[in-house]
Amino acid sequence: MIITLEQFIIERQKEIPDSTGAFSQILRDIGLAAKIVSREVNKAGLVDILGITGTTNVQGEEVKKLDVYANHTFIKVLKKGGSVCAIASEEEEEIISINGPNAKYAITLDPLDGSSNIDVNVSIGTIFSIYKRVSEMGPGTEEDCLQMGLKQVAAGYVIYGSSTMLVYTTGNGVNGFTLDPSIGEFCLSHANMKIPKRGKVYSINEGNIKEYSVGVQKYVDYLHDTDKTTSRPYSARYIGSMVADFHRNLLQGGIFIYPASKKSPNGKLRLLYEANPMAFILEQAGGRASNGFEPILQIQPKELHQRVPLFMGSEEDVLMAEKFMQEYGHGF
Repeated sequence: MIITLEQFIIERQKEIPDSTGAFSQILRDIGLAAKIVSREVNKAGLVDILGITGTTNVQGEEVKKLDVYANHTFIKVLKKGGSVCAIASEEEEEIISINGPNAKYAITLDPLDGSSNIDVNVSIGTIFSIYKRVSEMGPGTEEDCLQMGLKQVAAGYVIYGSSTMLVYTTGNGVNGFTLDPSIGEFCLSHANMKIPKRGKVYSINEGNIKEYSVGVQKYVDYLHDTDKTTSRPYSARYIGSMVADFHRNLLQGGIFIYPASKKSPNGKLRLLYEANPMAFILEQAGGRASNGFEPILQIQPKELHQRVPLFMGSEEDVLMAEKFMQEYGHGF
């Protein structure tokens, strides 16, 4: 029996404390925006949306044309839905504040993760978090978005690959939906997803290994060693698109590492837009996520575009990485 995303949201709404029709509306809006972006991704080589725009975003990164399209699409759909009081996007310097009678939630968004891979036909994705607003009713505030990851009421991602999948959690397990283009619906394909306790794969930009801390270098050396009891040596698999690396490891096990470096001593990935939502998903799937020393979900954000080092994946793998970081420290 086919279960669509819409049916699943309705059936599971009662499992979410204080859930409202506004919350369900946001999930449906995200599904709609994902379909629109997926359509454009799938015909990207046929229309003028590849390449760069000639501008940079707030992170100082070149903005791809599809980045702009995805950002515009998600913001437009979420604003029109009327359930969101504030949107914090990786592509925007400030929050987008919205005033609506049913705007009870705030959302943080990476509209198009892995955009450096757009022009070479590699999987890219969208990442999102949903929080209950903490401000009074009216236009949303930055405070609504700067909440600890533990406060998320939902998080998920969309991967635009050989098929388009939407994976999300509301704190009651992780479920994945694959877009069936013949009917235009996301259909439940991966129920109650669980990450293996230990994997056989590590994902890191190993070309920068000498830029990383001693703890990271020692851990990677450990993964190179031969030991049948721990399935070592591990295989290196690094796509350079976080959603794609994360999705593979969620299904098959392993560890994804984007550590601090001499060039980026605070890490490079964003706490609000990438680390928090993925950490929430992982913990719901039985995995673990930290900055090497403390859980990602317990870090209090201080600014919208705050960066963090990130170690996430199978629980036993991340625990071992943390052991090396705590033993050798984070000095370069």
